[in-house]
Amino acid sequence: MVKNMNSTTLNNLLSNKIRLAAIALLALFISNTTLAQQKDIAEKIADKTFNPSTLLWYNKPAAKWEDALPVGNGRLGAMVFGTTGEETIQFNEDTYWSGGPYSTVVKGGYRALPEVQKLVREGEYLKAHNLFGRALMGYPVEQQKYQSLAELHIFFPNKESTDYKRWLDLETGITAVSYKTGNVLLKEEVFASAPHQVVAIRFTADKKGSISFKAQLRGVRNQAHSNYATDYFRMDGSGTDGLVVTGKSADYLGVEGKLRYEARIKAVAEGGTVTVDNGELTVKEADAVTLYFLAATNFVNYKDVSADQHQRTEDYLSGITGKTYETLKQAHLSDYESLFNRVKMELPVSPLSYLPTDLRKSRNLEEPDASLAALAYQFGRYLLIASSRPGTEPANLQGIWNNGQNPMWDAKYTTNINTQMNYWIVESANLSECAAPLIRMVKELTDQGAQVAKEHYGCRGWVFHQNTDLWRVAAPMDGPTWGTFTVGGAWLCTHLWEHYLYTQDTAYLKDIYPVIKGAVQFFADFLTPDASGKWLVTNPSTSPENFPARPGNGRYFDEVTGSYLPGTSICAGSAIDMEILSDLFKYYIAAAGVLHTDGDFAGQVAQLRGRLLPPQVSQDGTLQEWAQDWPQSEHPHRHISHLYGLYPGDVFSLQRTPQWIAACRKSLIQRGDGSAEWARPWKAAMWSRLMEGDHAYRIIKGYFKEESNPQFFGNAGFPIQVDGPLGIAAAISEMLVQSQDSVISLLPALPQEWSSGSIQGFKARGGFNLSFSWTENKLQKLDIRSVAGKPCVLKMQPGNRYAVYNAAGKQIHTKETASHTLQFETIPGENYRIKIM
Repeated sequence: MVKNMNSTTLNNLLSNKIRLAAIALLALFISNTTLAQQKDIAEKIADKTFNPSTLLWYNKPAAKWEDALPVGNGRLGAMVFGTTGEETIQFNEDTYWSGGPYSTVVKGGYRALPEVQKLVREGEYLKAHNLFGRALMGYPVEQQKYQSLAELHIFFPNKESTDYKRWLDLETGITAVSYKTGNVLLKEEVFASAPHQVVAIRFTADKKGSISFKAQLRGVRNQAHSNYATDYFRMDGSGTDGLVVTGKSADYLGVEGKLRYEARIKAVAEGGTVTVDNGELTVKEADAVTLYFLAATNFVNYKDVSADQHQRTEDYLSGITGKTYETLKQAHLSDYESLFNRVKMELPVSPLSYLPTDLRKSRNLEEPDASLAALAYQFGRYLLIASSRPGTEPANLQGIWNNGQNPMWDAKYTTNINTQMNYWIVESANLSECAAPLIRMVKELTDQGAQVAKEHYGCRGWVFHQNTDLWRVAAPMDGPTWGTFTVGGAWLCTHLWEHYLYTQDTAYLKDIYPVIKGAVQFFADFLTPDASGKWLVTNPSTSPENFPARPGNGRYFDEVTGSYLPGTSICAGSAIDMEILSDLFKYYIAAAGVLHTDGDFAGQVAQLRGRLLPPQVSQDGTLQEWAQDWPQSEHPHRHISHLYGLYPGDVFSLQRTPQWIAACRKSLIQRGDGSAEWARPWKAAMWSRLMEGDHAYRIIKGYFKEESNPQFFGNAGFPIQVDGPLGIAAAISEMLVQSQDSVISLLPALPQEWSSGSIQGFKARGGFNLSFSWTENKLQKLDIRSVAGKPCVLKMQPGNRYAVYNAAGKQIHTKETASHTLQFETIPGENYRIKIM
């Protein structure tokens, strides 16, 4: 029969068979994919079908608060322990701090400034330090503390468990626990909803009537200062199905605690009974139970605490009344996924990738597990989504998660590195909305910042130093060792400019332009000639927390802190000051140009920028940290402030300023790869700027094993910090994409272990969205979406040719340069495919 067929019939038959086989394979793939999607996460963990780049999981409960898993909606945060006998969930509300509105401005301090500057010029550093401490420090010298709000304790009758798993699914923003107790499979699921401003905690079982527990919502008080603390609270029942805690903030530093708060639990049971007695909620024999946590304070803004916390909580409760858990969950997923799903990252997977996350972290130095870096990157994005949303406060040292009333460094906003590190990733990670709280805080800081500029320094504009709190105080704090850092606000202004570079939003630029201009005005007045009279420097100045080993600089008793210090750090023209001001002035001049305004003043600023003390190389070949060639007294020091200009700054560049690169590199080697948890990602990002990916990756691996908690939170021997994981995410981003100097460079610092992979949704400066893949370290595919219609400049990989096509498939004109870049014009909203040959 086949012999009698003509070739056309035979080809049609073969084509049909191939088509049917393809359809069968596709159906099988869809079936397997659907089955995988339908599986519970616990099942995916068991059969290793989960995505190791987006799931953190563990086979044991959190042993302590630092091991718990975080959820957050920007305003409310919760740390979920996942314990089986007594579950603990600790809550925060981002406006619950000690104290109330206050000012640290000291009037008339500027009168002592000329004498301080004279003493610094004459080398009388201790005298200058002491005079600054008496005349220019803010008062109170310290600031307010971020506080823990409440804890939910849930007591189950059976403590024994088997087949235990807990996880945080970054794709959904949901953390969960699954285990068996007896012959019953129990599951706990927790998420923080931004649309409904609630933390939902749901318990289910595979057998009806299996859920019974007692629950208590507890307030938190300052135990260390309980003899005089005033952070009182009350714990009560609320009707027949709820609990409530009401309280106030603590007085601190002579500042009255003016915050009032209310926190609630609302129980909704399916089957069984719910009762409340004497502040304890009891659930008996329910099929499923959902507990909703709602909370509010009377905070309106840094000057106003006139809101009604009770009415706010009532409004949140009304917003969920009558809605099912699934309705609230779907609203949460729709909101959360609209942010998280913008970026996808795939890196090579190994057998290690499917182990519990804590084991992956502990073994990653010895065994390859590239996807652990992808997981860490996405965890960083998750933290920003969870702790920094439009309308909320910015992420502080601990994000929004804090379990004590005396957190390290008060869990404030430390702006000599930490707050900035929290937001390094926000633009490139396609989360520009999450920068809104930081941008608003910088605007608010100009209030007291302008008063400090006038009263402490006799200058125009505004100035801000190394720390602030909820109340936006701006004066020098802690002591002269730290308080002489006058460029904290200037550094924050570089973030305002970065937001414009990534979005190209001129309406936004017009809005924040006065903030940047005000910072420039201050330094136009504050800068003073150095001893030579040739250069302009900041005076007084400091290089954060580093004590120079200059002659006569030894241990002494400081009257401001009431303690011994290893020396003074006061100086003139530290390298970080000069580098930040170089960037600030450059960005201001560019902003004035974009907006076609203030041409005369921009010209004056250009002249000032030309007179800033330039970088200098010390006798040992490192970049000088101070204007004088002083050694450091601590070896190696955790801060690498004098390399700000390499990263995140735009002062040093392999292509543009090769004369400084050897000194930068030698400085990095001198400081070593180890050190504090936040210092490691900073160093990794710097090595990425030097295009040494394997070195950067080695530092990141060290962070995973030695300086982070089980879920990547920074661990420096005290409760968590978020600058570590957010900085790690930024360093990973720098290894894959760089876009400074108006040139997009892909895979600039790719380590060998990341030989293949793919990225979707990265953002680059100039208003470009990037999706690309690579194999054997070579770029294979690149798609670009132009948001603003700006010219696109790509750094080409050696040995490749590029062709650019628009969405209609038409090849467009390009221009290649001698510096191996490819340039082409773009149209707003247009997609482009780059073919690499």
